[in-house]
Amino acid sequence: MYQYLTVEKKDGIAVVTFCRPSQLNAMNRRFMDEIVDVFHEMNEDDSVRVVLVTGEGRAFMAGADIKEYAAQTDEQFDAFQKKGWSLYKEAERGKKPFIAVVNGFALGGGFEIAMSCDMIIASENAQFGLPEVHLGLVPGGGGTQRLIQKVSVNRAREILYLGGKFSAKQFYDWGIVNYVVPEEELMAKAWEVAEKLARRSPAAIAALKRLVFLSTRPLELDERMEQEAADLSELYHTQEAQKKIQEFASK
Repeated sequence: MYQYLTVEKKDGIAVVTFCRPSQLNAMNRRFMDEIVDVFHEMNEDDSVRVVLVTGEGRAFMAGADIKEYAAQTDEQFDAFQKKGWSLYKEAERGKKPFIAVVNGFALGGGFEIAMSCDMIIASENAQFGLPEVHLGLVPGGGGTQRLIQKVSVNRAREILYLGGKFSAKQFYDWGIVNYVVPEEELMAKAWEVAEKLARRSPAAIAALKRLVFLSTRPLELDERMEQEAADLSELYHTQEAQKKIQEFASK
């Protein structure tokens, strides 16, 4: 049914695995469509109480597919960004708890997916970051806005301005990651947490999720994300960004 992901269900727990390991699970347009569809399906499936999201190979997800980025028309780029909003909303505002099980690189859009989940469980070798600044861009999936909900302003600036990679231990210390475990224990820990959540009242969990979301919104997220998307679109069309994207894609 899906080209770039798999879904397994057992005892009320669904495991969604990103499966494009040769590209570090980088997200192209079809891949994004599949994630939006499966996240929506999980939210509407009464047999599913918890959703674990992970990646195959060395990465959770290494962001957007820059080769496809470089070949997009302006209209395709804007449509890709807009569709991404649906992806993050399904995880963040849906009925079910989503847990990001980060097995490797979670960069750009991959980190944004992880941040939109309710919890992050990471292996000791996982690395996180928002490297868009290296392409003369800004994150376009809510990365700037969700990050500031999780860390101090100065930490957010450090992560965004420098565009570096950060270890799971560092992000655990900063309160972004919930658990850090050895790689061989990652899925066992994820199942342990998921099984506890699956025993809780689905209605209560849905209400708690909704209330926690509301508590983080002194301003409407859509309004701030619209500004973020507008900034990204403007930057994407500059000569500097296009040059950096083409250089990256040609490597």
